[in-house]
Amino acid sequence: MGRCPLAIDSNRLHRQVRAVYERVARDPASGFHFHTGAAYAVQRLGYDEAALAALPALCTDRFAGVGNPFRIGTIPAGSVVLDHACGAGMDLLLAARAVGPNGRAIGVDLTAAMRTCAISAAAQAGLLERVELHEGTFEDLPVADASVDILISNGVLNLAPDKPRVLSEVMRVLRPGGALYLGDVVVDRELAARARSNADLWAACIGGASTEAALLRFIADSGLGQVRVGERFESFAGTGIDRKFHGHLHAYGVNVRAVKPNFPKKQQPSA
Repeated sequence: MGRCPLAIDSNRLHRQVRAVYERVARDPASGFHFHTGAAYAVQRLGYDEAALAALPALCTDRFAGVGNPFRIGTIPAGSVVLDHACGAGMDLLLAARAVGPNGRAIGVDLTAAMRTCAISAAAQAGLLERVELHEGTFEDLPVADASVDILISNGVLNLAPDKPRVLSEVMRVLRPGGALYLGDVVVDRELAARARSNADLWAACIGGASTEAALLRFIADSGLGQVRVGERFESFAGTGIDRKFHGHLHAYGVNVRAVKPNFPKKQQPSA
């Protein structure tokens, strides 16, 4: 499954996803089909408790990732990091702290309320000088070619109707030798067409999720190399999704690292 199934209305899907995350931004404790918040990030995803306690609750309360990009690899001081679909900015601000005063952390998000939370949290954390926030989508990133050292993505590729296009944007913006630190939702079996065509399930991070093998193929087919699975996380344990599919489908989070080659693939000689 690469692109959105024909039975689903992509415009409706985008509206549904935006509505869900606007609600997360307004009221992160109101209950969703996925976990939110700092306690979840620490207990289930292995985030550093002290590092999250040092960030404003405005961003940590609204965290809704499924993996932990900061356990995939280091973020060097002075680097440029892009968090596509950055949400309220928890990962973005952790990256901003890591890059230091000579680096830059760029956030892109579709949802206005999330961007407002992220920029306010950056101000509260004293990190505005090294943080940029942009409106945009992961299919069309408002970032220059080959300008990013590390792209972090946490729980959002599954929301993309056209995953190859999103990954082609990752390739475009990464510098040669740059890395993708990806946390995303995977499922243990291919979903039925009916589930794939359900916008509510897409917005709940399940309808657009790939199997682990398919996710790795998408990444490799984009041209990224050294594709490697790290950790797996029980991101949905105890959620409405877990109860809905219990015994029929296992959805979980996975950390994946991939690298943009320093040199393009050799072209085959023309006949």
